[in-house]
Amino acid sequence: MKKQTWSIDSLTLIFSIIVIAQILIYVIPQGQFERQPYPDNPGRSMVVADTYQSASAEQQVTIRPWHFLLAIPKGMAAAQDIIFLIFIVGGVIAILRRSGAIDAVLHKAVQKLGGSPWILIAGCLVLFSLGAYTIGMGEEYVPLIPILVTMSLAMRMDAIVAMGLVWVPYGIGWACAGTNPFGVIIAQNIANVPITSGWALRLAMMAGFLAIAFHHIYRYAIKVQRNPEESLVSHIDYTQGFDLPADVRLDGPRIAVLIAFMVGVVGFVFGVAKYGWYIGELNAIFLGIGLAAAIIVRMPAGETSRTFISGAADMTAAALLVGFARTIEVVLSDGQVIDTVIDSIAGVLVNFGAEASAIGMLIVQTICNFFIPSGSGQAFVTMPIMSPLATLTGVPQQTAVLAYQFGDGFTNMVVPTSALVMGALALGKIPYGAWVRFVTPLLLKIFALAAIFLVMTIHFGSSLGFHV
Repeated sequence: MKKQTWSIDSLTLIFSIIVIAQILIYVIPQGQFERQPYPDNPGRSMVVADTYQSASAEQQVTIRPWHFLLAIPKGMAAAQDIIFLIFIVGGVIAILRRSGAIDAVLHKAVQKLGGSPWILIAGCLVLFSLGAYTIGMGEEYVPLIPILVTMSLAMRMDAIVAMGLVWVPYGIGWACAGTNPFGVIIAQNIANVPITSGWALRLAMMAGFLAIAFHHIYRYAIKVQRNPEESLVSHIDYTQGFDLPADVRLDGPRIAVLIAFMVGVVGFVFGVAKYGWYIGELNAIFLGIGLAAAIIVRMPAGETSRTFISGAADMTAAALLVGFARTIEVVLSDGQVIDTVIDSIAGVLVNFGAEASAIGMLIVQTICNFFIPSGSGQAFVTMPIMSPLATLTGVPQQTAVLAYQFGDGFTNMVVPTSALVMGALALGKIPYGAWVRFVTPLLLKIFALAAIFLVMTIHFGSSLGFHV
């Protein structure tokens, strides 16, 4: 008898949270911080510490009971960059798969790694964590989920393993990032500590977290290989869309397609580091990769068009989840309660000592990431508050930055308000409940080590060069 697994439809969950956010507007007092232009980026604003004020009668907004329905289109519009990325990448990936290049290289990889899943797991953990550690990669990983699901299934593992290969190192890389321009750089700037300082110790911390992650994923993968009924997604049908075709020869044209793909990805990484490229450029690069692939394998224009449209259509569920997830923040912002939540939680930390305050900051940042899944957005909102609090409680500024990183990064693996998480799960046909069951024990171990690292930096950070 197949075991019963608790699950909930992802869209149902997201919509329920939107409704809860609407209810919170009527319960939580309205209020806001003053904001000023960010010194190095006048187009962005930052919170001014100690300026929170409850909204006066004139400042309060009236939210109609059906506002959450009006907010959904606004959420879609706010997440349009990611939504378009999902559609375009989905269409291009379909062209790449139609060319046979992806399936051919997957087949070759399975032949080489089929008896050694630990090599695949270790390699993915290192690769994807470094991408997040250096340039804050995350959105770029979403299209890889179906590909890794295909590989995992061919190696007698499951989609949970595939998700873990990408999203666990993504969260760890963000949490320990040394040069991520969307997270640690912003937080260090706000906390007035040297940019990229402490990168070496952060890298060492990342190695410790990755070791824990490897043990967790590898143990589960081996358990599923030995008994497929142990899979948390054994009740999901993966017979469509994740199977390798009959023709898996890695011939010249397919190798050329793979080279074009790698050149595009490396070019984007270089562009991010050198010219500040982001999602617009990534969309353009993927479109170029798709056109190059079609030309290389001599795919007719009509077939290329139909394949692209079909692949993009397959991404509809993922794109909708992204828009609905973004709606949560829209509802809370429209109701003017986000600042109230953050100010109330952060104010409690003043009453604790340095060690407890550092761990308290971690808890606060973790909670805030539920409401503000954007790493840069969370930095701009919370760090101007956490930085003065750190001074009052004897917590080094660098430790306060690390608490922000840990709270933001680790929960990126699981927080349901993250459009990326929910979109990736949709691509892998993974119920949110199953993913939570898999990743929760890992997060408990990771947060325990994170608390140790925070306390360690308070007492030994200076001798390790972390407080420079």
